[in-house]
Amino acid sequence: MTKAPDRNTPAEPFWRTKSLRQMSDQEWESLCDGCGKCCLHKVQIKGIKLKITNVTCRLMDTHTCQCTNYERRKTLVPDCVVLRPDTVGGLDWLPTTCAYRLLSEKKDLPAWHPLITGNPESVHEAGVSVRGRVVSEREAGELVKHIVPWKDY
Repeated sequence: MTKAPDRNTPAEPFWRTKSLRQMSDQEWESLCDGCGKCCLHKVQIKGIKLKITNVTCRLMDTHTCQCTNYERRKTLVPDCVVLRPDTVGGLDWLPTTCAYRLLSEKKDLPAWHPLITGNPESVHEAGVSVRGRVVSEREAGELVKHIVPWKDY
């Protein structure tokens, strides 16, 4: 005899039951943990090695790690990479902690992720975000002088 599901047992979260392509726009957007790492400038060294800097896009609020004009970001910054389900798997520069990357690799979200904790500050509290460690491109100057080691790349 099959046991009926317990009504008090919460359903599996959407990121464990849906593929990236099956997610609604709201679910997709909620995957972003707000770390700000995807908005860091990258520098190509000798055409081969991609290096990550501590310089953010001019639209990023360096305290909140959020885009100040998210809806118009691609218009205002033409080389902004807009993440999509069909392109995430090919972006090897996404940090290893990125929910989009993790789910495309069939891994689960980390314990500090805001969808797990219910707290949007948990990414900052866990020390995973760029908060306090970056400078805006408006102030940075030459990018090669800002190459830094990030542990999540």
